[in-house]
Amino acid sequence: MARVFLAGASGYIGQFVARELSRRGYEVVCFLREGSQIRGEYPGVEFRLGSICQPGQLHRDGFRGERFEYVVSCLGSRTGALEDAWDVEYRANRALLAEAKQAGAHQFVLLSALCVQRPKLAFQKAKLAFESALKESGVGYSIVRPTAYFKSLAGQVERVKAGRPFLVFGNGLRTSCKPISERDLARFIVDCLGDASKLNRVLPIGGPGDAITPREQGELLFELCGRPARFRQVPFKLFSVMEAALSALVPLIPSLEDKRELLRIGRYYASHSMLCWDPDRAHYDAALTPSYGSDTLADFYQRIVADGMRGQELGEHALFAKL
Repeated sequence: MARVFLAGASGYIGQFVARELSRRGYEVVCFLREGSQIRGEYPGVEFRLGSICQPGQLHRDGFRGERFEYVVSCLGSRTGALEDAWDVEYRANRALLAEAKQAGAHQFVLLSALCVQRPKLAFQKAKLAFESALKESGVGYSIVRPTAYFKSLAGQVERVKAGRPFLVFGNGLRTSCKPISERDLARFIVDCLGDASKLNRVLPIGGPGDAITPREQGELLFELCGRPARFRQVPFKLFSVMEAALSALVPLIPSLEDKRELLRIGRYYASHSMLCWDPDRAHYDAALTPSYGSDTLADFYQRIVADGMRGQELGEHALFAKL
């Protein structure tokens, strides 16, 4: 089988991509940070350690002068903070692309995000900058832009189980998405390898079924928990008030710049649908958002309501659990 170099294998989606590559029999090298943990068994997968943000280590300890047919990047900023976004989404991917060329790779598969369609945030602009570099590199590419992950919609499960109201911005109907499971997304990413129909293309992708609003997510959770639906509306203007306060403090305390960017990220996701944008009609369109896979959000919710968040730790998605 062909050799694949995978970056970002310790991340949420990257672990599932590594598992799917292993399942299909590829010969895989995963480059991990020191101290990274990855669960499970991965036959045919070799793990090498080093920092991808240090090009010398990527060359010496990662690629080692070897040949690879495919390079897959599941790299992503963990916080979205300004410097971290450009270090990971752009610079680390540029270093990976340079090594891919030297390794003779004929396809580079990039895990990007659907939200880059309308970039307002640092991490979105960094992702787009690398997408442009990849398109101009001469290496065959497949740019995968998924909609929301299941885990990103799980932040209020414990609230609902505890009998607390489900929080929505406005009336909870302003945005929607076609969420995709980590397993289905990994399958789609691996499907790209060697598929001429997916070569040199930007590939938006969502999960199966209709688009779902935050209010519908809450109704589904209450139903699965056997509780009457209760909602608490959070006004959108709260973001503006908080950003104005932070903006006044940033000149005095520059370290607050990252907190202001995180607030902007929250506002973006509260006000923008994770669906394909129709520029002609100036709206997000579920019909334009391709569906893939078989895992449903209802099945995911049912599983974590019954068994908890094992293997789905919220990390940066824990905001609502704290409110």
